[in-house]
Amino acid sequence: MTAVAASLNDADTDTDLTATTTAASAASAASAASAEDRIAVRHRSVGRPLLYGALALCALLTLLPFYWVVSGSLRGLDEIRADPGAWVPQHVTLDNFVRLFRTEGFGRFLTNSVLVALMVVIGNIVAASAAGYALAKLEFAGKRLAFGAVMAAMMVPFTTVFVTQFVITVDMGLADTLTGIALPGVALPLSVFIMRQYAQSVPDELLEAARIDGAGEVRIFFRVFLPLAGPAVATITIMSFLNSWNNFIWPLIVAQSTSSYTLPVGLAATSQAAQHVTDYGLVLAGALVVMLPVLVLFLFLQRYFVQGIAGSGMR
Repeated sequence: MTAVAASLNDADTDTDLTATTTAASAASAASAASAEDRIAVRHRSVGRPLLYGALALCALLTLLPFYWVVSGSLRGLDEIRADPGAWVPQHVTLDNFVRLFRTEGFGRFLTNSVLVALMVVIGNIVAASAAGYALAKLEFAGKRLAFGAVMAAMMVPFTTVFVTQFVITVDMGLADTLTGIALPGVALPLSVFIMRQYAQSVPDELLEAARIDGAGEVRIFFRVFLPLAGPAVATITIMSFLNSWNNFIWPLIVAQSTSSYTLPVGLAATSQAAQHVTDYGLVLAGALVVMLPVLVLFLFLQRYFVQGIAGSGMR
């Protein structure tokens, strides 16, 4: 009996030692984990201010040219010529904007730009969206070849094709017209690519359910797909509007009279003062006016723009 009792006592002792060792190991692991957490928190507390500071510096450098344009537009021509690099105007004046809005043809230039931008945006929303939908959701012969052509068109610079585009525009009788200015931009390859990538994320079950209910492809596109593709539509709206609104070379080539000038071309033509001296105050005021619609459009659609870029896989 004494031997049995001794063995039981030894077993209890071993159990206590094991429990003590396990508790010590757990405590050591918890201590190590807490130390790692403290180090991670310390790194985050140091890294985040550095990251935010770097982002703020990048934002400041990005905004400096815009600030200089605003500052220059509020300075007189003599002050700009005396000190072109000044950041703060000595005498604030709105004379540049007054002269800009009183410039002969300014209203026509602005109207032309708006009409061309509307044609380009609507064309991209309908034509590019339809092409992207077809490349993503429909099966037809040459589908991969067509998508390869879209990708190749994205890589071709405008300077290599604008002569051919101009010849085609003249042959179609669209030279010196707003339609001829807008036509090359109504279905941008980038818009087709964005819509195709976004369309791949739309469940096929929704489209199949519409087909079972008797809807045709056109009705499915307008009633089912486009409402779901809001972020992608916002993205191509911003991009196509920006491409049209800031376009200078193509309208300069196609527009052969002042009646067809868009805003960038008209401002370039009217900003030459006597003896071909550039009126920089007028140029800066015009640049600010040209930038404002793009900024306003982006501010209203920026949330959808980010969603559209993320949904199209362009990261």
